[in-house]
Amino acid sequence: MALNFANNNSLSAITSLPASISGGGMTLIQEQTASSSSTISFTSGIDDTYDEYVFKFINIHPATDGSQFQFNASTDSGSNYNVTKTTTFFQAYHQESGGSAGLQYATALDIAQGTGFQNVTGDLGNQNDECGSGEIHIYNPSSTTFVKHFMSRENGQQNNEQSVSIFTAGYFNTTSAVNSFRFQMSSGNIDSGVIKLYGIS
Repeated sequence: MALNFANNNSLSAITSLPASISGGGMTLIQEQTASSSSTISFTSGIDDTYDEYVFKFINIHPATDGSQFQFNASTDSGSNYNVTKTTTFFQAYHQESGGSAGLQYATALDIAQGTGFQNVTGDLGNQNDECGSGEIHIYNPSSTTFVKHFMSRENGQQNNEQSVSIFTAGYFNTTSAVNSFRFQMSSGNIDSGVIKLYGIS
């Protein structure tokens, strides 16, 4: 087996890659900032360009104490957000005081062939220093053959002074292309925060 060595070991000397080598990475498609927003919707940029899309939500702060950040999808460019889904939801938690900690499946927060919005956080606190951050991966949303899988990971400070790490996953049970997503709080507005949409190559 032949070994190839670079004559110049400096990465800064590389100006381009051969066409046969994919650079990969994340491409920012859109960014929206909440400001007392009832909903935030992404109705463009989700198509067959990428097989995977990622939403990153950063410092989501609710106006209403104890509300959950949630999302849903649309197959009709945002006219309706009611795609049937089956999901799972479990969480690890630890209280600031150390008084309680654990890992549990949250049966009340999953969905079995329902069309409602899926929670991706627990009961977020609305004090000035409380918020939640995480990401949602959507796989092949433009497929007209398969269902659309998603996975979400989030950490937030709940209104009971707990750090809670949330794991949510499931599938949108449709063979229609999913082309829009909406985010909201379970109660009240999204007081502040940023949501970014990326395509993964």
